[in-house]
Amino acid sequence: MFAKLSPTGGIGPRIPLLFVFGLAAAFCTAPAVARSDEQLWSNTNLTVKLSDRWRLSEELTGRWSDNRNGLYEIESNTLVGYRLNKVVTVWAGYTHNPQYSSGEFTVMEHRAREQVTFDGFATLGKGKLNGRIRLEQRWRQHADGTGWRVRPYLKYSLPIAGKTALNLSTEPFFNLSTTTFQRKKGLDRVRNLITISTPLLRNVTGEIGYMNQHGFVSGGPDTSDNVAYFGLSVSL
Repeated sequence: MFAKLSPTGGIGPRIPLLFVFGLAAAFCTAPAVARSDEQLWSNTNLTVKLSDRWRLSEELTGRWSDNRNGLYEIESNTLVGYRLNKVVTVWAGYTHNPQYSSGEFTVMEHRAREQVTFDGFATLGKGKLNGRIRLEQRWRQHADGTGWRVRPYLKYSLPIAGKTALNLSTEPFFNLSTTTFQRKKGLDRVRNLITISTPLLRNVTGEIGYMNQHGFVSGGPDTSDNVAYFGLSVSL
């Protein structure tokens, strides 16, 4: 059985389903021993069509944790995108990322972000595959060095009732360098997310679901964050 490429992709007629088996397998694996945390994440994303090819995106994410006694991170991402065709868009921008403990500010992180997105690049049954390759450079206040990392992302969206869809996604984080705040190279964590999304208004989509964020710890037990996820997307 095969998944068909989008007619606008121009890469070839078909790709094997093995390409997406990793997405399903990621939701079926669980660590034998891991330190767990219960979390709540909220995400709001605004995308503005500036012209036929140019886009502006503003994303705001808040994260709360039981183990960290409340709010521990606010992430604000501003990106400008240029659409090469119906599938591929290139983006670049800046991330402002203050961090907290028990709701009190602790440290500021700044990031440069570059990414390429692939929208609807293939179909699988009635659903579509979307992908992204994201590169980040990270700097922290009062810390030396630049933390480089890459974050490939794959998402499968399946309509289940009208425009309401079931979404499965996976995103591994690979560290490319080490600093005082990014202490290991290689696979650092994996985020697996399952949600239901549905239109709330003409240009507004709501999303709710569950995420597991598994962290790989050298010389100690891994971490496993169980996250209640709420999202809101606005397109103008």
